[in-house]
Amino acid sequence: MQKTFLILTGVLFILEFYVYQALKTITSNNWVRIAYGVITLIGYGVFIYELINFKRTDRDHHRVQIVASILLIFLLPKLFVVFFLILEDIGRLFNYLLSFFTQTESTYPGRRKFLSLIGWGIAGVFSALIIDGIIFGKYRHRVRKVKMKIAGLPASFKGYKIVQISDVHSGSFFHPEKLQKAIDLINAQNADLVLFTGDMVNNFASEFKPFVPLFSTIKSTDGKLSVLGNHDYGDYAEWNSAAEKAQNIPNLIALQKEAGFEMLRNEHRIIEKNGEKLYILGVENWGEKPFPQFGDLDKASAGVPPEAAKILMSHDPTHFDAIVKNHPANVQLTLSGHTHGMQFGIDLKNVRWSPVQYRYKKWADLYESQGKSLYVNRGFGVIGYPGRVGIEPEITLIELS
Repeated sequence: MQKTFLILTGVLFILEFYVYQALKTITSNNWVRIAYGVITLIGYGVFIYELINFKRTDRDHHRVQIVASILLIFLLPKLFVVFFLILEDIGRLFNYLLSFFTQTESTYPGRRKFLSLIGWGIAGVFSALIIDGIIFGKYRHRVRKVKMKIAGLPASFKGYKIVQISDVHSGSFFHPEKLQKAIDLINAQNADLVLFTGDMVNNFASEFKPFVPLFSTIKSTDGKLSVLGNHDYGDYAEWNSAAEKAQNIPNLIALQKEAGFEMLRNEHRIIEKNGEKLYILGVENWGEKPFPQFGDLDKASAGVPPEAAKILMSHDPTHFDAIVKNHPANVQLTLSGHTHGMQFGIDLKNVRWSPVQYRYKKWADLYESQGKSLYVNRGFGVIGYPGRVGIEPEITLIELS
């Protein structure tokens, strides 16, 4: 532990040395330098204080968000400054060695203001984007409309509208009323059915309690169904007892029921119109290790005809390639979430990128494989970093055909 602390201190010292060198190159105003020094000390002080006092038993997510925010606003952007200055130092060293070996006047070149300005400029823009994501980005909910062809879909369900939401992470929001616009957006879609694909909370069922009145106003003709996500099991927190943890999911089910959601745990429900049927399957979380693998598609599809039209709710998209697309249940459409698009990236019509794609091949939007479809929702809420940059929170409207 002591060795790790010393290494971290050394790295931060080098980081701050370079950043201060860039600041000195840009300005000779002592007040600016003093202000930077004061802000730096306060930033590190708060960061260290929050880390020291962090406990996995904390029900309040504020501390995690403060640490993540300081890291992304205050520390990470400085790497851009360091990058440009290290490049400059490599060039300066090369020029010095060249002049030394050619026996010309060997003076070490000074720093160029231009590169320091570029480094600080990029760092400033990055920090501004992170701040915007915290204040505004996480509330920029967007409806994405998808038309889906499902083999064997009965005529009565042509044009059937399903709203999918996922990854609310209610414990990351402290003012339920600020999500009112998002709820209004859901209701404006006039959905026949609302499906929630997991992670209603960060860890504790109690996080959802303040949101029950708001989520109970979500309306749909044929009800609201939900499944569990990896966070809903409370595995990322410490509990006072095994019994307390065991009660967490029953509490969450009860709260979701109060909000009008029926949870499916490796089971299915039938939506019937004019004697024709659409099957909605819901499994518990199934993800690649170390994520829980409680999902059981055999149980969920028991008694469902393989040729029948069916939609599966499965929180983690890795379930699709690993099991679902080859399963004899013949699930035509799987709805997942989980990735959040990492809450950071580029999400344009023809350009889509996020660091999460290096972990999940299927991380956002519609995918097809072996005649089966998977839709990955970008998530409704946030976790860790309390914002979104480039990857907007999503409400999916699926129209069946």
